[in-house]
Amino acid sequence: MGQALDAVVIGSGPNGLAAAIVLATAGRRVVVFEAESTIGGGVRSAELTLPRFVHDICSAVYPFAVASTFFRTLPLASLGLEWIEPPIMLAHPFDDGKAALVFRSLEQTAQNLGKDAGAYRQLIGPVVERWPQLEPSVLGPLRWPQHPVDVARFGLRALRPAEHLVRSFFKGEPARALLGGVAAHGMVPLDRPLTAGFGLVLTAMAHVAGWVIPRGGAQALTNALAAHLRSLGGEILTSAPVTSFASLPPSRAVLCDLSPQPLLRIAGDRFSPAYRRKLARYRYGLGVYKMDWALDGPIPWRNPDCARACTVHLGGTLAEVARAERDPWEGRHSERPFVLLTQPSLFDPSRSPAGKHTAWAYCHVPRGSGADMTSRIEQQVERFAPGFRARILARSIMGPSEVERHNANFVGGDIASGVADLRQFFMRPTWRQYSTSARGVYICSAATPPGVGVHGMCGFFAAQRALREVLQD
Repeated sequence: MGQALDAVVIGSGPNGLAAAIVLATAGRRVVVFEAESTIGGGVRSAELTLPRFVHDICSAVYPFAVASTFFRTLPLASLGLEWIEPPIMLAHPFDDGKAALVFRSLEQTAQNLGKDAGAYRQLIGPVVERWPQLEPSVLGPLRWPQHPVDVARFGLRALRPAEHLVRSFFKGEPARALLGGVAAHGMVPLDRPLTAGFGLVLTAMAHVAGWVIPRGGAQALTNALAAHLRSLGGEILTSAPVTSFASLPPSRAVLCDLSPQPLLRIAGDRFSPAYRRKLARYRYGLGVYKMDWALDGPIPWRNPDCARACTVHLGGTLAEVARAERDPWEGRHSERPFVLLTQPSLFDPSRSPAGKHTAWAYCHVPRGSGADMTSRIEQQVERFAPGFRARILARSIMGPSEVERHNANFVGGDIASGVADLRQFFMRPTWRQYSTSARGVYICSAATPPGVGVHGMCGFFAAQRALREVLQD
């Protein structure tokens, strides 16, 4: 590496790369260490099933990457990143053949919900309209808001349980199930406080930024971030696992794109006993059971509108979705899991050979579960797309342990890097947030504010703190 380093970043996920870019932009000498042979953490792609079928290993759809205050400042388009916006952001089909739909247009979405059109405008409209004022609080650490009135109004609804909020606002099942399904992305039962916030923000993102995918797969976003970092003089080392801080080259700062458990394994001896205890008490949440399919044709949805959406939620009514999310929280495996599915090859032909398709899906399971959910997930797809199974050429399966093997931050298969409930959401992983008890050591993973989502803001804020505290000129 030659010259003395200002900073080392452990982990090349979007937050690690964001932190490195911030430091390199400020003229600091930085190197990223990545344990795996490919960069990206939860933003990677690979041929998981058959040759030429490109699958996203973890995340797949990126509204926050477009909405990110930091990513918007980067020249990613000139580095090969192209966003694809599907005609419909989200479809939620029902057993009667109908489907609730989210379009980029708020008005078109509202009109599709019939008698709940006005309620949808009233609930989601203010989040969309006031997003510039809300964004610093939603995509930032806990601090006094720049627009306290707007944030307070949003917070009164966001802090409520999603199940209660949608039942009080909507009269019809389509709108209730639609918003409940979006809230279920938070991986917390829908009768818990704060789950409404996940539903409000993610739904609003469909109208603010779009539920978009990168052409060529998730890896395209990572590769663009890495190319920008290298253009600034930053370096990335792959197949370079860090087992202890003693193995790192000397530097003034170490930024860790790690959740608390893997952080303790490699750096616990650097921290005070009190801080170690706090990290050890950090709570991880539900695991995921993920499947990828190589298909002989498109998914044969009963409702043709589902073929115009990149993301499809399979769960039926609000009551069914809520039950499916409560089951794994209480240690059970749902007989009818809530399945989150994407079908990117419908809109991006580069993902599969001509005439063939890929699909990606997961459901929530108890953390660390070893249960086989293959049949239950495929039954849910078949329920709304009769004939789906006949089109499967090959499948890739990752239970919680396989998910964790792909990314050590996802302890027990928890892709959110920690429970995002009221007890842990605002002060994750501890009150120190990005700082630790060791001077010059910082956490920049999704275990810090603003939490899960491919936006890079955890890395951005951690790097800003390192620049203020230990990397001043």
